[in-house]
Amino acid sequence: MPLDSYNRDINYLRISLTDACNLRCVYCMPEHMTFRPRDELVSDAELRRLITIFAKTGFRKIRFTGGEPTLRPSLVDLVRHATQTAGIESVGLTTNGVLLAGLAAPLRAAGLRSVNLSLDTLDADKFRRITRWGNLPEVLAGLDAAAAAGLRIKLNAVVSRGTNDRYDVVALARFTIAQAWQVRFIEQMPFGNNAGFQKKSMVDEAELLSVLTEAFGPLELVDGGKLDGEARLFRIPGAAGCIGFISPVTKPFCADCNRLRLTADGILRLCLLRDNEADLRPLLRGGASDDELAGFIHEAVFQKPWGHGLAQDVMSVSRGMSEIGG
Repeated sequence: MPLDSYNRDINYLRISLTDACNLRCVYCMPEHMTFRPRDELVSDAELRRLITIFAKTGFRKIRFTGGEPTLRPSLVDLVRHATQTAGIESVGLTTNGVLLAGLAAPLRAAGLRSVNLSLDTLDADKFRRITRWGNLPEVLAGLDAAAAAGLRIKLNAVVSRGTNDRYDVVALARFTIAQAWQVRFIEQMPFGNNAGFQKKSMVDEAELLSVLTEAFGPLELVDGGKLDGEARLFRIPGAAGCIGFISPVTKPFCADCNRLRLTADGILRLCLLRDNEADLRPLLRGGASDDELAGFIHEAVFQKPWGHGLAQDVMSVSRGMSEIGG
C-alpha cells in the first residue's frame, strides 16, 4: 500500500496518453499550441510495463486522460491491458467525446466501465466559441454511444463567468432528472500561460448552487456531503442522477487526495496544482528493474505535498492542464 508522508493511501493513477487535443478550449490552451513529438511520449510497451508495476505497488484505480486520450491509436488495447492487470479494480476514461461515437462499444468490450465526458454547454454556437473547433452534435453522438454501450457516465462542465454560468448550468443539470448520471461543475484552476484568464472567469460553488436552487428549488445534499472522488454531490428532489461540485479553489479537498498523475512524457506529477514532479524516464529507459521502478514510485508517493498553495498565490507555471492530464 503506497502511503505518503501524511499517511494518505495513494492508490489512484491518472495516465495522460498524449498532450495533444482536437479542440482548443479557451480556458485550457491557446489556439496555436505546439505539442510534443510522438517519440517523446511514453511508448505503449512502457505504459503496459508501468501499469503492471503500479498495480503491484498498490495502485487500484486508473483513469486515462490527455490532452485527448482518444487520439492515441492504442487506447482500446491499453484499456484492455489495464482491466486485465491483477490488482486494478477500476479503469476510467476522461474525454471530450468528439471521437467517442466510434469507440464507446470497443472500449466497453475491452473492459472500460465508466467515462467522464467534458461538456460545457448544450448550445451549439456557444460550444463552438468555447472549444474554438468543436461541433456539439459529434459530442452528443459520443454521449449517446456511451450510454448505449452501458458505460457509467459523468459529465464535466468547466464554468466560466459570463459564458456558461447561468442557462447552460441549468440545462446540463436537467440531464440528472431522467438519467442516473452525474453532472459535475468544476471551478477553473489557474495554470501556466492561461492563469490570468482562469482566475478572472472562475465561478464558485456557492454561486452555482444559488443558480440551480432558483431553477429547481432546494437541492438535497447526498451522503451528508461526503465527497465522491473530488465531487460534493447534491440531487434535484426525485431525480435519478446527481449534481456534483468540484471546488478545488474555494473548498479544497487536499486532505482526501489519493492520486498521482503520469504525464504523457513520463513524469510523475505529485500534485495537480504544484510543480512538484519526479521523472521516471531515466530509470524507465536506462535499464532499471521493475523493483527499482517500484522503489522510485514509493519514494515519489512519500514526497507528495499536502496540498496546493493557491491561497498563497503559489500556482503551477511549468505546464498547462493539457500537458499534465486533468
